[in-house]
Amino acid sequence: MKIRPLADKVLVERVEAESKTAGGIVLPDTAKEKPQRGKIVSVGPGKIMDDSKNKEMQVKKGDLVLFTSYAGTEVKIDGKEYLIMDESDIMAVIEK
Repeated sequence: MKIRPLADKVLVERVEAESKTAGGIVLPDTAKEKPQRGKIVSVGPGKIMDDSKNKEMQVKKGDLVLFTSYAGTEVKIDGKEYLIMDESDIMAVIEK
């Protein structure tokens, strides 16, 4: 199935959180928090402005991003979990 977000929405796949702490302690699944990091799978065309033109998106497909704790709506597509969120919920792009 192919999903195309509308307006300034993005489709994000969460990147799994580390299972070890910096000190080497292995965390059980119940102690892990949901990751606030993800990979952009698809982006909408941009927010429609007052002059009926689309504002260009600042993120693109494939970007690794950090987003707010309660960002987006969880959806399940073909057995995989994704988030659909506003571009404004994204705090930063991780560059390598």
